[in-house]
Amino acid sequence: MTDTRIPRLPGHSQLNLLGLAVPQPRLEDASPHCFPDGGQWRTEIPSVEGPEALAAVLAESHRLDVPIHRISQGSGIWMLTDAEITEMVDACATRYIELCLFTGPRATWDIGAGTRTPAGGTGPRALGHSGLAGCVEDAVRAIELGVRCILVADEGVLWVLHQLRAAGNLPADTTFKLSALIGPVNPAAVAVYERLGADSINVPSDLTAAHFTEIRRTSRVPLDLYVETPDDLGGYVRMYEAAELIRRAAPIYLKFGLSKAPGIYPSGAHLRETVVATARERVRRGRLVLDLLRRLDSDGGMSPLGARLPGELERFPVPESAVALS
Repeated sequence: MTDTRIPRLPGHSQLNLLGLAVPQPRLEDASPHCFPDGGQWRTEIPSVEGPEALAAVLAESHRLDVPIHRISQGSGIWMLTDAEITEMVDACATRYIELCLFTGPRATWDIGAGTRTPAGGTGPRALGHSGLAGCVEDAVRAIELGVRCILVADEGVLWVLHQLRAAGNLPADTTFKLSALIGPVNPAAVAVYERLGADSINVPSDLTAAHFTEIRRTSRVPLDLYVETPDDLGGYVRMYEAAELIRRAAPIYLKFGLSKAPGIYPSGAHLRETVVATARERVRRGRLVLDLLRRLDSDGGMSPLGARLPGELERFPVPESAVALS
């Protein structure tokens, strides 16, 4: 297996000839953590908005030989029928891919006017008790249909779902993924979300390499990172940094997003062509990242396909009243 902790630097040997050597990575900056299977990185295709988009992703990943550990959706569980969810669960199961679906109502689509202001107001969080209850209902419905990874964008929703899991009211192997829409940006915040129940945390894609080293001093929770980011999250393209991001941030999910693409949330038949085309292109972007890692001798350290659990994480104590619910 290739050692990804000291990646070959792009253009290093050629620049050396001109006296433009790039500083070598420092060993102490490398993350000391990995997934429980020993891998340092996994892959994720985001914004797969339904069975048709999923079929396109699976076909393209086979054609381009792109390994996929996780597929995620952004419009919300409430935007899918039971039959559609079941079809997605079955399709992912045949390929040993984790399916992650987003909880429903969020303030950005609710009647609260604050989200329409320049400051963004409550953002994607669950608005009021009804919003919280809707997200819990969404999660329970998806889990009953076989989904084992739930994407959340509210710390209250996360804590409630984690308590239900800890009490045995949700399957113990259910995992909770924190959305990029509220991703934390400092080590203390990452540690808090881990303790609230997050099993992987989507951090903003504009964090520097040094920021990842800082985070890894306080937490080993898997991080999700867009290597290419949708425009509404910045539009960053960081393909050439993939090897260093793995070295600094492991364990990490490399997310193959797509800049300069139309927004598709909430998705539906009216956006069919865009949804399918962008889903297929995200897989191709993944192939580009994997090819670059190979050229830099940094393609080792990937988790085995089918791996999904995060390993032991730090948690806040669950109140006895919640445990008593079981």
